[in-house]
Amino acid sequence: MIASALTNRLAQKMDYMREEQRILMELLQQATGKKRIAFTADQRRRLAIKGRELTAKERKACCHIVRPETILAWYRQLGARKYDSSGTRNVGRPRKADEIRKLVLRLANENLGWGHTKIRDALRGLKIEIGRTTVANILAEEGLEPAPERTKRKTWAAFLKSHWSTLYACDFFSVETLGTFGTVRHMVFFVIELKTRIVHVAGVRANPDEAWMIQIVRNLCDPTDGFLRGAKFLVHDRDPLFTKQWKLLLTRSGISSVAIPAQSPNCNPHAERFIKSVRNECLDHFIVFGEAHLRHLVREYVAHYNAERYHQVLGGKLLTETAVASNDNSSTGVVKARSRLDGTLNFYHREAA
Repeated sequence: MIASALTNRLAQKMDYMREEQRILMELLQQATGKKRIAFTADQRRRLAIKGRELTAKERKACCHIVRPETILAWYRQLGARKYDSSGTRNVGRPRKADEIRKLVLRLANENLGWGHTKIRDALRGLKIEIGRTTVANILAEEGLEPAPERTKRKTWAAFLKSHWSTLYACDFFSVETLGTFGTVRHMVFFVIELKTRIVHVAGVRANPDEAWMIQIVRNLCDPTDGFLRGAKFLVHDRDPLFTKQWKLLLTRSGISSVAIPAQSPNCNPHAERFIKSVRNECLDHFIVFGEAHLRHLVREYVAHYNAERYHQVLGGKLLTETAVASNDNSSTGVVKARSRLDGTLNFYHREAA
């Protein structure tokens, strides 16, 4: 409901901006007598960069001053200039050396909040003399925006990389269980440590509410044995169960709540991948009879996932080595199977000689 209201509100804002845009175009045409606008090179560059980030459907809805195909053509031209000689000048200052140019771009990309002056000063610290205007020109030619805009556009991947060692994520998944009077939908709430991929199931309940979630977060943040005791950031979606009070308890434990954009599960990929795994490898193979049965299935799967499952993303390794610590996975000895859930989940190891 909340996500729907936000989406409708955003659509209303977009409708207003489009109408205002049409009126400005009408006024411009009345004032100049011309139907087409002559854009400068910098204006074309700015529109090309912004327009390229939109989907085809979004460009069709948003682009009224310039046709969507023109935006893409401008973007292709912008990229082509990096590899041809169209920007070669016969008069004036020569371009800076390629090494300096690459270094300017590196500093800008690795430090999104650095402006032209700070980049210039950093280069001077490296004994490279370069003017602020030259830095600005290099960034403009490569389609990089000024520092305030680059900071806003800091990628999700960059955020993950910079906070990887203290970053956790959480999510729910639903399971239909069979009860006396029909099916009941239960919600499973879990947390995953992104660095290690270790998963902890925090709770299972048919009708989760704020009071339950608050108790869950207290357990997770327990300074002695809470799963989040080493966390600094917790990624989650915009489910209404993540209330203001819930976030406040996280903050008091030194953990920042990081809400991903609405309807963007791709921003929480590790949690989404676990949900897919637990369904495909476990839950889809059973008819679940009530909450106790569900808890048993999930508990067994998580034990398998954390210690007995080989993960392709980690190069076919186990998350922890406890499953083979007794014999160091030696190449001799009888091969044994450790089975869970009547053979649905299996782990093979060699019996110590």
